[in-house]
Amino acid sequence: MSIIVAKIIWTLLVVSWFVLRIPFERKAKRAQVVRDEMQWPERIRLAISLSGLGIVPGIYVATGFPAFANYAFQPVLCVLGALLAVAALVMFRLTHKALGRNWSVSLQLKDDHKLITHGIYSRIRHPMYTAFWLMALAQALLLPNWIAGLAGIAGFGTLYLLRVRHEEALMLAGFGAEYQAYMDRTGRLLPKLF
Repeated sequence: MSIIVAKIIWTLLVVSWFVLRIPFERKAKRAQVVRDEMQWPERIRLAISLSGLGIVPGIYVATGFPAFANYAFQPVLCVLGALLAVAALVMFRLTHKALGRNWSVSLQLKDDHKLITHGIYSRIRHPMYTAFWLMALAQALLLPNWIAGLAGIAGFGTLYLLRVRHEEALMLAGFGAEYQAYMDRTGRLLPKLF
């Protein structure tokens, strides 16, 4: 096993991520948006996340830059990264399947928007974020470069920390007590144990 294999796995993860999203994006575009929070702060958050999960590691995979931040490739990290990549894709698919036309890239409520509490959402409020965290961790394990590998954690972490409270406020405004009860019984990223 070599760094080339790790780079191929990362590339397959990113390509699969976008391929899985295509049919759901088409469905979601047909639904009329009644509340859209796609303002400049949201655009900046999305750009930071894209940079960390796509642009910086993509440059590294394609060119090897920044080589000064490389560390020794370790096959065991590559295997763990591949396993996390599979878990991320499975979680990503489950979230899209459950959301259907309610899915959106940014913070939106759509006409006839429904609160999804079935499937993966029956135990976790934000499984899409869980999938992105798994992807960021997979990237960190697959790419033996301190900058490119950790860029996903930094990029997505920024989006997550600056967005999740806004998203929950939007859902509370849209669904009120129903969403509050849902928050009380589910975990944000992992199922509640108690």
